[in-house]
Amino acid sequence: MGKDCGNHGDDHLRHGCRRLLAFLLALALIVAVITLIVYLVLRPTHPRFFLQDASLRQLDLSANTSSTTPSTSLLSTVLQVTVASRNPNDRIGVYYDRLDVYASYKYQQITVAASLPAVYQGHGDVGVWSPVLSGPNVPFAPYLAAALQDDCKAGYLILQVKIDGRVRWKVGSWISGHYHLFVTCPAFLVTGGGNGAPGAGGFKFQTTTYCHVEV
Repeated sequence: MGKDCGNHGDDHLRHGCRRLLAFLLALALIVAVITLIVYLVLRPTHPRFFLQDASLRQLDLSANTSSTTPSTSLLSTVLQVTVASRNPNDRIGVYYDRLDVYASYKYQQITVAASLPAVYQGHGDVGVWSPVLSGPNVPFAPYLAAALQDDCKAGYLILQVKIDGRVRWKVGSWISGHYHLFVTCPAFLVTGGGNGAPGAGGFKFQTTTYCHVEV
């Protein structure tokens, strides 16, 4: 009789485990279906960024007189940019909690990051910022200095305006957690004739460019 009671208890436990497993699978399926429906209805899209203008005010390359790194040069840059952002979503708002903008040349940062004010962007809204980016006496490797001089001789210059930030999504009264935002905007600058050395004079912004956005 003791053996039969033991088998009956094991069967009851297995039956309970099966019911719990079935409940968890059903719950997971319901959550997956709801998530799919929300995605299909909202169709979330990354914010779109555009570089509308870039005005190069200073671009000076000088020798580094420091005794510790005599082989490097120093680059001083002042660049004012106009960046626009549009929220293409019809039902999703975007909180820009942090936006840091800086310029780079061939993957080296050449200006200090400028912080933009936090802002909320509603459905279809457009935001425009025009920060001044400056980088005084930034150490520059010899190969980068040579590449910069070659570009200036050729009469063109390609910089990257980058934005590093944190965003949140808003759907109705629900607000998501933070997501990392990284934006890269190419800035094409052209001059009528090269002068053989880096310099801000004569470089003009060519055209509005579409920025690559990662969230």
